[in-house]
Amino acid sequence: MTKDQKDNLFALVKSLNKSEKRQFKLYVGRLGVNTDSKFLNLFTVLDKLKNYDEVSILMSTQIKKQQLANVKAHLYKQILISLKLNPSHQNIRLQIREQLDFASILYHKGLYKQSLKILDRAKDVAITNEEKNLAFEIVELEKIIEAQYITRSISTRADELTIQAKELSELNVITSKLSNLSLQLYGIILKTGYVKNEIESNEVTKYFKDRLPEFELSKVGFREKLWFYKTHLWYNFLMQDFLNCYKYASKWVDLFYQYPDMVNLNPVFFLKGNNYLLESIFFVNNKPKFLETYSKLKSRIEGSNFPKDENVQSLSFLYLNFHGINQHFIDGSFEDGLALIPQIEKDLIQFESRVDEHHKMIFYYKFASLHFGVGNNKKCIKYLDKIISNKSLSMREDLLCFSRVLNLVAHYEAGLDYHLDTLLRSTYKFLIKMNDLHEVQKEMIKFIKGLQDIYPQDLKNAFKALRDTLKTYENHPYERRAFLYLDIISWLESKIENKPVSTIIRAKYLAKKT
Repeated sequence: MTKDQKDNLFALVKSLNKSEKRQFKLYVGRLGVNTDSKFLNLFTVLDKLKNYDEVSILMSTQIKKQQLANVKAHLYKQILISLKLNPSHQNIRLQIREQLDFASILYHKGLYKQSLKILDRAKDVAITNEEKNLAFEIVELEKIIEAQYITRSISTRADELTIQAKELSELNVITSKLSNLSLQLYGIILKTGYVKNEIESNEVTKYFKDRLPEFELSKVGFREKLWFYKTHLWYNFLMQDFLNCYKYASKWVDLFYQYPDMVNLNPVFFLKGNNYLLESIFFVNNKPKFLETYSKLKSRIEGSNFPKDENVQSLSFLYLNFHGINQHFIDGSFEDGLALIPQIEKDLIQFESRVDEHHKMIFYYKFASLHFGVGNNKKCIKYLDKIISNKSLSMREDLLCFSRVLNLVAHYEAGLDYHLDTLLRSTYKFLIKMNDLHEVQKEMIKFIKGLQDIYPQDLKNAFKALRDTLKTYENHPYERRAFLYLDIISWLESKIENKPVSTIIRAKYLAKKT
């Protein structure tokens, strides 16, 4: 058995809560012969271990080395069966699938009428709950049974099932095309971030339009609308059209409030919709709306009837904390944001197995930016180093690039200029390699490189000149993304006016409100 497979079983055992462990032991103990079984002994040993240790496992059980792979595979399967039977993991999809399995068994026993009765009920539940792939499977089985079980209304029934199968198939095709397109666009966002130039913009727009299926939105249901809004959201994020991002994220979230039962059935999509709604509001700098939306989401998550499984809990942790920090970037209240860091770092340990490297690095960038905002440049550098030194991070090229640019600025601010030349060269090479060297970055690197040749009395004028140059790019369709990661203009103005960055950002925020 490979190391990954060993880790998978160990991780599964360690993911079980007390209730699930008790359920598993009751499940395997229902037959007396299982009491001293090897797989149950293996479970007991794995549950006690802090780290996977094959030598310790073999010494603590009667399992021979050549038997271990099979015993582990059997244990893995039994745990999954037990979890499936646990009431906390029961949902509409599993219930429909279970009814479909029961109907199949009855069909193979020749009990056609009983099978059709179960299928008809399951189909209604599937359609009501927007499980149209399962509904299509049910209709296909109904067609097979109807071909063998002769009823008085066979002609009407045949027409009805044919029409139903066609309608479900068409809706499933629409959903499939939209979900494929959505996934591809999301993949581009994760890999490279926003479009960088007109060529990329044209390529993404053509890709989007060529693959967008044609249909009437008013004639489809929840599922098709959801994927339609998601697809448009990713496209507009790529294009940095944040007003349209807000539009489609709002439609996404509002859809769940139009179909309230869907929140418990699809809590992950509900959370993700709110996440992108908050992100859109953040980018358009509307803090009152941001706080209203954030408060509404937090109340919903903390409600007693909101799903509480591990996946939902980890996503709730990510989104509430990401946006808990983001609110402080809108108005420059960085000091307040710093207070959140210790608890988030503590929780990151708890969620270590459920939060991927990419999202951890986003936290570190946010931590670094908060510290930069209050002038804690050495602490800023400490968090940025976690990103820059992470050789396994292959996603979000833009995050990697701007981490290095902020790292340069923080080193200058901290007075750590003894190896600034080396940092400049490595940053420049990295940006060239990533094909991400844009005008804002060029101007920043050129400025920092030339700082050593500027007399102290001329420094303020140099900051003013760079600020004026960069402001020409502030609303540029492809250059403005630089300011989403690092508010370099506010930093320059803080140097010019000899004020903290937070004071500058706060003044800008208040000026926009009046």
